Amino acid sequence: MTKRDLQQLISEMTLEEKAGLCSGLDFWNLKGVERLGIPSIMVTDGPHGLRKQQTGADHLGLFDSVPATCFPSAVGLASSWNKELIHQVGVALGEECQAEDVAVLLGPGANIKRSPLCGRNFEYFSEDPYLSSEMAANHINGVQSQGVGTSLKHFAANNQEHRRMSTDAVVDERTLREIYLASFENAVKKAQPWTVMCAYNKVNGDYASESKTLLTDVLRDEWGFEGFVVSDWGAVNERVDGLEAGLELEMPSNAGIGDNKIIEAVKSGQLSEEKLDLTVERILRIIFMAVDHKKENASYDQEAHHQLARKVASESMVLLKNEDRILPLKKEGTISIIGALAEKPRYQGGGSSHIKPTKLENIVEELKVSAGQDVNVQYAEGYQLDHDSIDERLIEEAKENAAKSDVAILFVGLPDRYESEGYDRTHLRIPENQRQIIEAVVEVQENTVIVLSNGAPIEMPWLEKVKGLLEGYLGGQAIGGAIADLLFGEVNPSGKLAETFPVQLSDNPSYLHFPGEGDNVEYKEGIFVGYRYYDTKKVEPLFPFGYGLSYTTFEYSNIVIDKKKIKDTETVTVHVNVENTGNVAGEEIVQLYVKDIESTVVRPEKELKGFEKVQLQPGEEKTVTFTLDKRSFAYYNVGLKDWHVESGEFEILIGKSSIEIVLSDQVTVESTTPIRKEVHRNTTVGDLLSNPILAPKAKPLIEELTKGSPLFDVAGGDQGEFSEMMEAMLGYMPLRALMNFSGGAFTEEKLAKVIDELNETQIVSL
Repeated sequence: MTKRDLQQLISEMTLEEKAGLCSGLDFWNLKGVERLGIPSIMVTDGPHGLRKQQTGADHLGLFDSVPATCFPSAVGLASSWNKELIHQVGVALGEECQAEDVAVLLGPGANIKRSPLCGRNFEYFSEDPYLSSEMAANHINGVQSQGVGTSLKHFAANNQEHRRMSTDAVVDERTLREIYLASFENAVKKAQPWTVMCAYNKVNGDYASESKTLLTDVLRDEWGFEGFVVSDWGAVNERVDGLEAGLELEMPSNAGIGDNKIIEAVKSGQLSEEKLDLTVERILRIIFMAVDHKKENASYDQEAHHQLARKVASESMVLLKNEDRILPLKKEGTISIIGALAEKPRYQGGGSSHIKPTKLENIVEELKVSAGQDVNVQYAEGYQLDHDSIDERLIEEAKENAAKSDVAILFVGLPDRYESEGYDRTHLRIPENQRQIIEAVVEVQENTVIVLSNGAPIEMPWLEKVKGLLEGYLGGQAIGGAIADLLFGEVNPSGKLAETFPVQLSDNPSYLHFPGEGDNVEYKEGIFVGYRYYDTKKVEPLFPFGYGLSYTTFEYSNIVIDKKKIKDTETVTVHVNVENTGNVAGEEIVQLYVKDIESTVVRPEKELKGFEKVQLQPGEEKTVTFTLDKRSFAYYNVGLKDWHVESGEFEILIGKSSIEIVLSDQVTVESTTPIRKEVHRNTTVGDLLSNPILAPKAKPLIEELTKGSPLFDVAGGDQGEFSEMMEAMLGYMPLRALMNFSGGAFTEEKLAKVIDELNETQIVSL
């Protein structure tokens, strides 16, 4: 339907009908207007599976939902670093939405993992905004390729569950731009989600649901967002203020309360009807997009989607330790499987994203199938899942099994009660009964492998006592087969961490400021989130960002940068060769980081600006190519209200993780946006001499003014020579102070003239 058609339709609507369209019909459906042919459409929770609830169900998951493919949650999807695979997942989700007559899937979540304690971290991609936005963009493009909308969420700075509906995230502008908004920005620009969901919390004093800065100035005017903004369920504070700010749709139904407020605001002149018309137009545009793209009698192949879920799960899991090459397992002897999580796997997170899977693989059974008839596989429960109490009988049974086995596979992690939407964790420990079972088993079996089921990092005081460690995350409905494929080498592990695992909670940069005091949460760590902090502060993590092992080995060589000097309006291409030097096929994730060698602003040690996953046969070599643009080198300049590159040298770093950098080279970037800093009487000499525009003029002026002064004599320089010592001593001295050392030669009049000349020099150069 064209813009003109929509406007004609709106002109035929009553004020009450317009206001009514701005809120939901019920929990999951938008209102329609039958007399005008405007249909009601359905939205449902996601993002790693379709959660369409049965009639009468509520959004908390107390009622049943229709079966759907449960893919790994976002923490796992991001650990695959596979953009194409994420796109395929999106396509599959879109197909299932079409089959269930769902117009918009509520996801993906692109919030940053500020703290590992956030109860909803399993639903978010990464601590890094570049990786997060790339994953989100591909997810969105996949879903929307099937004529189904998405809802990018939770915009913005929704980084904790504690007091999530009232807390105020206080974030400085540069940090907000570089970390928290950047995670959404490219997803919006590259994928144009049909809708964006605003967060519950406040951001710098304004509820996200009524923040004009976020919803209109940034999202719509600056980023070019074309869809409509929907509230998180129950996130609306003042409905009219929200509509004015750019919140088009309130969900769920407000039982007419919010609608009446809109009506009264229009009648009183508080809200213009033109503003309401624009809001309705944006909602109608998406409604009719869903209608136009509806596929009649749509269906999908459940088994094909299950097999895709298995492939995705195997790429999402991360091999963290493989001492003495204990993995892959040999298909012989006796294997002891220990842990209740092997029989009752935790395959997804809790809360609004809880999916009813079309099928669910049993880990123990899948391991038996993969092991084959020549392997004796035995199982022991080890601990109980529903509480932390120690059961000595279960421990003894597990020890007996482990002692008479060739290898013990221990399944541990975080049960549902430890992490979920709605509350945050208070520590990084696994349940005590699980820790005890690990300690007991390693006493009798040196060949112990741990498989983790968790949605976020945990502490590992037992790490040195085990030989193998596989981070399984929340692997979806095909978790059993994926784990079996990896443990027995049917699939080569290729996942890498999308987040840093700290040794202890206090190492995390947000430790002193999470979850805040009352409703006030200050993001005092600034831009130093995740590896940006660990790498810059030289704090050794348990496992670094981007880390993951393989059953083969890779070597990098021949980094080539096509241009060694560019302007910030140009792009530069980086090539690097990667070779599989092992004996089995594998996939490697090549990571590119950029380091600003010298900057006048505080910047991280390095930042991720590119990544590619490449598949290689034994002995095969491929060239991986990256293209870097202005944003690859820029920081957000609050004064300019824009992204800015400082002229200078930048190091291009190629790594296997944020810590393991294997190749590097440099490129010079010239800024096309010089910054004018007004010169005044308190401008320091050092600032003048470090300014490439002002230094040529300022240096001889300062030399002339300091000739014969006592200060110059103390510095030990000869007449007419501007020594390094002299320059250092003058560095932090304001211009006005030079009068005190000039013996009367430097007057107020001369100072004013110098300031005028220097400011004129800047104006001319610009």
